[in-house]
Parts: sequence; C-alpha cells; structure tokens
Amino acid sequence: MMMAKRSPILISLICLIFAWRGEAIWLSLPATGTKCVSEEIQNSVVVLADYYVIAEDHTAHEPTISIKVTSPYGNNLHHRENVTHGQFAFTTSEAGNYLACFWLDGAHKGADVSVSLDWRTGIAAKDWESVAKKEKIEGVELELKKLEGAVEAIHENLIYLKSREAEMRMVSEKTNARVALFSLFSLGVCFTASVLQVVYLKHFFRKKKLI
Repeated sequence: MMMAKRSPILISLICLIFAWRGEAIWLSLPATGTKCVSEEIQNSVVVLADYYVIAEDHTAHEPTISIKVTSPYGNNLHHRENVTHGQFAFTTSEAGNYLACFWLDGAHKGADVSVSLDWRTGIAAKDWESVAKKEKIEGVELELKKLEGAVEAIHENLIYLKSREAEMRMVSEKTNARVALFSLFSLGVCFTASVLQVVYLKHFFRKKKLI
C-alpha cells in the first residue's frame, strides 16, 4: 500500500493549527546538567511563558531551580536562580531558535524534579480577555476573532518558511558552485602535475640516453 508524501510546509501548518493554543509541557530535570527546550521563532513575535517546579517526592522543602533564556545570537533574555516558579515575556528581535535551559540548584542535586513550562508564542500569547472587553465581543464573535488571528499567524508563518527556503536554496546553490569550481581546480592541478611528470621523465631518459 502506497502512502502519500506530505509536504513539510503542510506538516508545519497542521502542527501550527493544533499547537497555536500553546499547551504546557513537562520537563524532567537531570540530577546533574541542564535540560533545554528550543523553538524556532520568526522576528517581531510576542513570547510569553510561565514555569513552576513540581517535586516528585513531595518533600517539605520545595527544590529550587535556575533558568536561562537566550536568543539565537546568544543574548540573555531571562535569567533567574533559586526560584520555584516564574514568568518571562519578550518580543523577538531575531529570527531563529530561542533556547530555554533549566537546571537544579546545588543544594538540591539528585532530587527527582520536574518543571511545567507553558510556552506561548504569537496568537497564543495574546490576551483575548482584554480584546473581548475592548471590542465588546463574546461567544461566537470572539471565537471567530481567534480564528482570524490564527489564519494571520499561519499566513505569516508561510511567508517566513518561504523566505527560509529561499535562503537555504541560495546557500545550496553557492555551495554547489564552489564544489564545482574546486573539482575543476583539482582536475587542473592533476593534469598539470601529469604533464610536468611526463616532461621530467622524458628529459631524464634523454639525459641518460635511454631513449
């Protein structure tokens, strides 16, 4: 039975449609080291996230964690230490992978700890209650407004994917051109070396009066 191939753009759209509400994820922190999550976000997108610690062993003293959020170019967007919960919000100024890393503080190394992270971007980070109050809409009208926002987000994401595809195609074409030039150069060097070797051998044999 043959299976139809799905376009990467179509898969991205399906994921966006189901994930635009921004549901929380759970992270189990290792005893040592860090646990990181990342998301590729385009420029000028609102990001809002809440996080809190969940101790699996339910100890009296709730363990604390540290968190660091960085941009694609390594800029520090949020950094907290010895916390059990928190929130960060920013508007992206760079397109690429935004990274959030969590780790246990020294006093709680080895504890069985999880972190709940509610990471929302774009339309999912919008305050719809304020929009409903400001525009005096509710019920079906509000849901239609949310769908309109989702469609706009999908359209912007399509434009972003097309631009990334164009950039990757340009890089691929440049790489292919450089490989072709390098191959021609290598052939030229090999041919020149072969000619010089033949000339040298002829001169050597004539000098020795072998030919």
